[in-house]
Amino acid sequence: QVQLVESGGGLVQAGGSLRLSCAASGRTRSALAMGWFRQAPGKEREFVARINWSVGSTAYADSVKGRFTITRDNAKNTVYLQMNSLKPEDTGVYYCAGAFVVYTRYDSWGQGTQVTVSS
Repeated sequence: QVQLVESGGGLVQAGGSLRLSCAASGRTRSALAMGWFRQAPGKEREFVARINWSVGSTAYADSVKGRFTITRDNAKNTVYLQMNSLKPEDTGVYYCAGAFVVYTRYDSWGQGTQVTVSS
């Protein structure tokens, strides 16, 4: 069983920055991929970013390209999401997800961390 714990959320003004962290613990094994998702009030959860754990290749939602950067620290089993130039529409609960068994399926999820961007 892998546990994912997010941290780093908070309240920030538009144009500001936040850095989210997600640490994997428990019966850990190397992830195949890690991702970030978010859910705004009244909306469905949506994909934000993804990173291939071994080679570090990344993918982003169009809405965050050029503003968000996903990175990982293999030694710490931690994935990060650097969020710059934040907009009010980035507000939501951000979830970390891990694909540990099948590369294309996320099988572990964190509890989420709130990000609020004020205008």
